[in-house]
Order: sequence, then C-alpha cells, then structure tokens
Amino acid sequence: MVKENQKQEHAASYYAATVKEPTDYPPLAGRITADVCVVGAGFTGRSTALALAERGYSVALVEANRVGWGASGRNGGQVINGMAGLAKMRRKYGASAAAVLQDIQWRGNDIIRERVEKYGIDCDLKDGFAEVALKPRQFGILEAYFEEREKADFQHRYELWDRDRTREMFGTDFYHGAFVCYRDGHVHPLNLCIGEARAAHGLGVQIFEQSPVTHIEHGARPRVVTADGYVEADNVVLAGNAYSRLEPKHLRNLVFPASSYIIATEPLADELAHEINRDDVAVCDVNEVVDYWRLSADKRLLYGGACNYSGREPRSIRSYIHPRMLRVYPRLRDTRIEYEWSGKIGIVLNRTLTVGRTGRNVYYCQGYSGHGVCASHVMGEIMADAVAGTMERFDLFAGLKHLRTPGPRWLGNQVVALGMLYYRLKDKL
Repeated sequence: MVKENQKQEHAASYYAATVKEPTDYPPLAGRITADVCVVGAGFTGRSTALALAERGYSVALVEANRVGWGASGRNGGQVINGMAGLAKMRRKYGASAAAVLQDIQWRGNDIIRERVEKYGIDCDLKDGFAEVALKPRQFGILEAYFEEREKADFQHRYELWDRDRTREMFGTDFYHGAFVCYRDGHVHPLNLCIGEARAAHGLGVQIFEQSPVTHIEHGARPRVVTADGYVEADNVVLAGNAYSRLEPKHLRNLVFPASSYIIATEPLADELAHEINRDDVAVCDVNEVVDYWRLSADKRLLYGGACNYSGREPRSIRSYIHPRMLRVYPRLRDTRIEYEWSGKIGIVLNRTLTVGRTGRNVYYCQGYSGHGVCASHVMGEIMADAVAGTMERFDLFAGLKHLRTPGPRWLGNQVVALGMLYYRLKDKL
C-alpha cells in the first residue's frame, strides 16, 4: 500500500498512457525565492501560476508527485460551464453580484479555449456536452436548461432532443432525452494540464515535481518547506484539493475525499463509434450521483461514475463500473476493457468551494465537488487577482460559511456518505 505523501508517478490510466509530453521537472532542493509559491500542480495550482506569470510575477510551483497527478489528470475530461455552489451564491448576494456570477459561470470555458489556442496545447479539445434524462420526469430539468438559454439570448449552439432524437444520436434506448450545449465540450485533461504547465514554465515559472510539502512557516515572507529545501515567497497559494493535508488548524474537515472511477475500452470500430455518439459529445446524466462518458480521440469509450464517499474502495474498478456501462450499451459486452483507474474528488458538505486565507498572505482554494475542470481555471484567475490585490471575486467565495464535521476525517467521510445515500435513493424514484 502506498503511504500518504509518498512520491508517486501517475496512475495507470488511459490519459497517462497517451501523454504527449511527459514531465520531468526537478525536485525542490535548497533555498528558492519567488513572489508567489503555489502548492499543487493540478488545474487550480497550475492555472494560478500561469495567470500570475502572465502578469509578470515570479512563481514557484511545487508538486508532491507529477503535474496533473491528482484529479486534474484523471477525470472524465468534461469541459462544463459553471461550478458547484453558484446557485447558493446567487441567493446570498442577489442582484449586487449577478453580473460577476454570470461571468464566472462561463469564464472557465473561455480560459481553456484561449490557452489551448495561445500556447498551442495538443489536448483533443472538442465542442459539445449532453445532459441526459434517465427517467421521463427528468426531462423537465432539460427543458428548464433550454428555456434558460432562450431567455438569456445565448449566442452559442444548443439543442433539446426528445427521446427519438436522443436514441438516434446515441444508439441506445436508455435515455429519455438530452440537452446539448456546444459551448461546453471535452478534453484530454492530463495533456491540458501538462501543456499549461509547459506554458507557465516558458514564462519563467519554476516547477518542482516529486516534492511533497511538509509544512508552512508563516511570516512576512512565508516558507513552503519540503524534505530537501524550501521556497520563500511574499504569498502562498494552496491548491491541493482532496489530497492536501496542509494547514490543519484552519482547513481540517472542510473537504472530504471521494473516489470516482473510470474504465476505457479498446478502440471501437469507426461505424460503431459513430452509432453510439454521432456528434462526438461528452455525456452526463442528471442524477445527483452521476454517470458520465465520452469517446476518446482514438474512439475508445471512457465510462465513469459510481462515486464512492465512504472511503472504502472496491476490489475491482472494472467489476464496479462495467455493469453500469452495459446498462447503456449491452452491445459492448464483448468489447475489451483496457484501462481502469480512480481519482479523489474534493467534496464540501454544502457543495460550495472553500476559499479564503489562513493568514495575511497564505491563500487556499479547494472543494470542487466533481465540477472542477472549468471551475478550477476560473478560480486560478481569481486567486491570481487576489494575490495582485483585486479581491472582488475572491471575497464572494471567501464570504460563504461552511460546515465543519467534528472528529477525525474518516468520520466526516461517513457523514458525507450518509448524506449521499439520500440522493442515491432519490435518483431511484
């Protein structure tokens, strides 16, 4: 068993097997100085580092394992607008923050597309994301999404499919309808991570891999300490999400790790791939505990979901996920499964990001609750704003109150698991 904080290479995922440019940044050693030290080279940390470097800051980016090692390099690759908790924020702040929150909803999509183009990142970015109804009653949710776009005079392509159209486009009777937005999409997340890290490094960001941070020494210029060295900086940004154990006095029991699982088939024949996903869009159901899937660039079916909140891992990911895939596509029963992997999602009890400071100059951002690809990009920009002294968007998140469970972290996971049991039962109705 791998111990916590032990240096590790990437999980044996389809993404790791198809990386365009494997990273090999040096471990941190000795004394390093920078304007800002960012801890964690997933989407939040690397997006923050790149945004700061674009503004002229000197940045050190410290990663315990490899760039994109955690959820950022293992997820479903769905580029979806918004983030968990925006509805709560709209209720709290009302009209005073409506314009800012609307911008936040789509800003992550824009950042990803801008960076892919600007820095020439080869990450299989494609347009199109479909939310599907598993029951007739859920079609009303999709109709509401369509009406929202209509009222907003949305300028990008979107469509509402009835059951017949959905069957035609996905080659299955399993779904009762779909809402499709072509401003959203999907991507090879690990190649996006690594490409953005390369862009940041090209702008002068010092990147250190295989360098677990042991603790932070606070002060006017805090020190981020590893086993073999430290970074001394004016500001620190913590971006470890579900994997972080730093600053327990302030952050303990705010975010709980939950496992999500993905399998990848062998490449499908062109005709079959076309039959099951005619527009090559990412797909996710509208349950509270979701399943999601898409085709890879080489036409594998990547199917994931069945989020586990208890902390107890299944003996076999394949046996856990494969039956769920076959409910949708029984015709793939004899299709070979070539990859299986899991990753940790950072779950917050009220499903809203936890953002703030543990001191005057140590910032944190964590807890995407499974909606992090786009959200982490916009939060990277917001964290860079905060470091630079522009606090408007940061303060919106920092002003939210969060529940904190008593006792050890494992107990918090059981509380989350019990809470999600309600939603699992609700999904079955």
